[in-house]
Amino acid sequence: MSLLRKLFGTSGNPPDATKLDGTSEAALGGSLSALPVGERGWITFAEARTSFSTKDAEYAFGETDDDGRKAIESFAARHQSVISFMPVERRVYFARHDD
Repeated sequence: MSLLRKLFGTSGNPPDATKLDGTSEAALGGSLSALPVGERGWITFAEARTSFSTKDAEYAFGETDDDGRKAIESFAARHQSVISFMPVERRVYFARHDD
């Protein structure tokens, strides 16, 4: 793999974000605790919706889902993280920070 990176010039690029365990809030919390400060990880929109939103897939975390947004933002804050929604990728990113 490193040979391919050298050939295509990707050896200096940062690695992709880590896929976190989004099967439940507890699993996600454990994954976030293991994520080093300054790094980011992601879960799918579907995983996020299952744990944090009561809206259908097309409306989860949108303009009409204040409760879902508040729930996931509160969860992220408790785990020293900030979130970014990436609708095109269908992912929610979490970035760990220190207080």
